[in-house]
Amino acid sequence: MLKFIKKYKAFIALGSFILLLGFTLRLFKLTSLPVFADEAIYVRWAQVMRAEETLRFLPLSDGKQPLFMWVVIPFLKIFTDPLFAGRFVSVLCGAGTIVGVFLTSKLLFKSNKAAIIASLVIAVSPFAVFFDKMALVDSMLAMFGIWTFFLAALTATRLKLDTAILTGFALGAALLTKSPALFFALLIPFMILLINWPKNPKARVFTFGKFVFFTVVSIFIGYAIFNILRLGPNFHLLSSRNLDYVYPFTHIFENPLDPFLSLVRATFVYFKLLGPWTLMPLVVLGAIFSFKADWRKSLVVLLWFIVPILGITEYAKVYTARYILFTLPYLAIFAGNILPTGKKSLYWAGMILLALFLSQSLMVNRRLLFDIQKAQLPRSERSGYLEDWTAGFGIKEVSELVRAEFAREPGKKIVIGTEGYFGTLPDGLQMYLNDMPQIIVVGVGLGIDKIPTPLAESRAYGNKTYLVVNSTRLLEDADKLGLRLINSYPKATKPEGRREDLLFFEVTK
Repeated sequence: MLKFIKKYKAFIALGSFILLLGFTLRLFKLTSLPVFADEAIYVRWAQVMRAEETLRFLPLSDGKQPLFMWVVIPFLKIFTDPLFAGRFVSVLCGAGTIVGVFLTSKLLFKSNKAAIIASLVIAVSPFAVFFDKMALVDSMLAMFGIWTFFLAALTATRLKLDTAILTGFALGAALLTKSPALFFALLIPFMILLINWPKNPKARVFTFGKFVFFTVVSIFIGYAIFNILRLGPNFHLLSSRNLDYVYPFTHIFENPLDPFLSLVRATFVYFKLLGPWTLMPLVVLGAIFSFKADWRKSLVVLLWFIVPILGITEYAKVYTARYILFTLPYLAIFAGNILPTGKKSLYWAGMILLALFLSQSLMVNRRLLFDIQKAQLPRSERSGYLEDWTAGFGIKEVSELVRAEFAREPGKKIVIGTEGYFGTLPDGLQMYLNDMPQIIVVGVGLGIDKIPTPLAESRAYGNKTYLVVNSTRLLEDADKLGLRLINSYPKATKPEGRREDLLFFEVTK
C-alpha cells in the first residue's frame, strides 16, 4: 500500500483535490436559495416518516419512491436546519457521482489523465453543482446510475458473480430512488460490448452464457430490491401516477414528434446554459478520440446517454433540466478523453477547450453561489426556483417570526393558514416548525377572496391566527378582509417586469 501511495502520490493528491473542490462547491452557501416546492414535500415526508414508523412508505401515496427520504431521516437528527439536512444528502450523492465518474473512466479507457479530467468536469459543471445543492432525488439517481454502469462494466470485463451481485444492489437502489432507473435495467445488457471474447468458439459460447447469467442475476436482484416497496399500502400508485408525467407507450405511433422536437430543443438549451456551452465541444472532441481508441466502449457510454434522452423527450409530459441530470456523467466521461497522444496540435486544442470550460464554469458557479438572481438559468428553472409560487422566498423568515411570537406568549396557541394544501406552502412552513406542535399549520386552498372558515373560527376562539399567501393568490383587498400585513418577501423579477411577493398577514377579525 505504501509503495502504491508513493508511486501515485501526485495522482492521488490531484484526485483528492478535485473531490474536495466538488464537495466544497456543493456545500458552500447550501441554504442560500430558499426551499423549492418538491424539496419542502420530500423533507416534510422524511420528518413524518421519522416520527411515525408505520409511515415509512409515505411517498408511495404520491407515486414516489422513498429511498431519498429514508436517507434524509438520520441527517435530521444531526442537523437542526431540515433543509440543510435534505440538501446535504444531495451533496454527498454529488461527491459519490464524482468518484463514480473517475472510476468508470479509468476502467474503460485505462488512462489516469482521462479519469482526472472526467471527474474534474463533473465536479465543476454548473449543471451538477446547481442540482447537487437541492434536496431532490435526481442527484441520488445520477449517483446510483453511474455506479450501476461502473459495476456492470466491471462484471462484463471480469465475468465475476460478486460484481454482478453488487450491480444488482446499485440497480435496486436506483429503482428505489426514481422511476427513470428503468433505463439502467434496459441498458445493462449492452455491456456485452465490453466483453473480452476468447478466440476458441466453445469458450466464446461459455463466455456468452456467463454474461447472460450475470446480467439476469443483476436485474433480478435489482427488481427484488424494488419489490420491497410492495410492503407499502400504495405500491400500485407508482405506475398510475407515472401516467401523470409520461405518455403511454403507444404515443410514439400516434404523434411521435410532439413534444419530442420541442423537448430536444429544450435539452440543448439546458446544456448550453448549465453545461455550460463549452462542455459540448469538449464532449464532441472527447467522443471523437474515444471512438478512435475503442469504439465498443465508447458506444456503450453513448447509449447510456442518448437512450434516456430520447426516451424522456419522446414520452415526457413534464420536462425540466433536473430530469436529465443523471445523463451528465456520461458526457463527462467523453470529455475526459480530450488529450490524445501523438499530434501536439490536437493535444493543445483539448487543453484550450478544457481551460475555456473551467473558466466559464467558474463564472457561472460564481453567479449561482453569490448572485443567483442574475444567473442565466433556463426559463423553466428560473421561474420554478426563483419567480413563481414554487419558490420559497420568505418561508424560513415567517417561521422565525412565528417562533418569536410563541416565545413571547408560550401558552398562546398559534394557527397559520397557507394557500394550497400540498407543496411549497404549507409543507415548507411545517418543515421549519416541525418541532413546535403547539403551532398548527393548515392549508386553506387557492384564490383567497375571504377569510377561510378554519382561520375565522381560530380567531373567534382567541388564538393568534395568521395567513401566508402569495400576492397573486390574494383576490381581495387585505384591509377589507381584516388582514394586517406583518411583512412581505419579494421573489425574483419576471421577464415582463412583474414580481410576486409572499405576504405574511395576521388575521384581525
